[in-house]
Amino acid sequence: MITIKNEIVFPWGNERRFNAYSNYFRNLYGSRVQKVSIDAGFTCPNRDGSKGIGGCTYCNNNAFNPSYCIPEKSVSQQIREGIEFHKWRYNEAISYLAYFQAYSNTYASLETLKKIYEEALNYPGVIGLIIGTRPDCIDEEKLEYLKELSTRYYIAVEYGIESCYNKTLERINRGHTFEDAVRAVEMTSSLGIITGAHFILGLPGESRTEMLDQVDLISELPLRTVKFHQLQIIKGTAMENEFKNDPDDFGLFTWEEYLDFFITFLERLNPAIVVERFTGEAPLRFLTGEGWGNKRTDQIVTIIEKRLEELETWQGRLYSGNLTPTP
Repeated sequence: MITIKNEIVFPWGNERRFNAYSNYFRNLYGSRVQKVSIDAGFTCPNRDGSKGIGGCTYCNNNAFNPSYCIPEKSVSQQIREGIEFHKWRYNEAISYLAYFQAYSNTYASLETLKKIYEEALNYPGVIGLIIGTRPDCIDEEKLEYLKELSTRYYIAVEYGIESCYNKTLERINRGHTFEDAVRAVEMTSSLGIITGAHFILGLPGESRTEMLDQVDLISELPLRTVKFHQLQIIKGTAMENEFKNDPDDFGLFTWEEYLDFFITFLERLNPAIVVERFTGEAPLRFLTGEGWGNKRTDQIVTIIEKRLEELETWQGRLYSGNLTPTP
């Protein structure tokens, strides 16, 4: 637990005022571990007609896919080019995680998944997989396979949940419910597989109070990691048209509003959960409107940490639930 004597002692065991993803990996492996994104050509059930068409109303994968991620390239080629790219940016990484990022990366037969995943795991320097997917694209057979892999590699499943409110999930055309997400997270975590989730803050139709109250639901999920993104209106999406037709229905955060909101959110978040991201960062050419200017993710982290220090607060300061870390 957090105790205060002459200094603050955080339950995650380092001096930062939030449970940081980078520290999590340094504690696991003793060095930087770099994710390498892969687009393996998957789709989603709300795109191919099995549950709907058009996909999520906010989604344009081109806004966050690195330039080397092209599904026509083999998994190995994408990893090779990704490692070369990251070595140019970060020369301290010595181990890599293959990050299956675009669309729903368990939405295929088990045999297809085995071929794709194992090609990645056989690449030199790759020590594991991070698999981005939807709560309705997983089953016991696939999870048992991932459980076996996790005895030899770092294996994490990251679920796009986006909101805890079914009214919002329906509106943004997710095609699953929050109850589906809870079942998937609980099933995955119960097998000892590292389980993560992604949420978007600022989705249309949600009040600030509703957005904030989600933190209590998230805190009770058996999650090891979590990502938070502010809503950005991406060009070429259905949501762009909605926004242009009725901008008043969107409570988009200014940077100053988000900073204050997220500090309050973080104070209530279970400190056992590792926070991977506070915000999303799409290239300005993809954004409708000005966004937050040229603020980069690393700059935002620095600003948030400074504000936490100024306010003498930290992740989980107002949390009173179970502090036991999940697998």
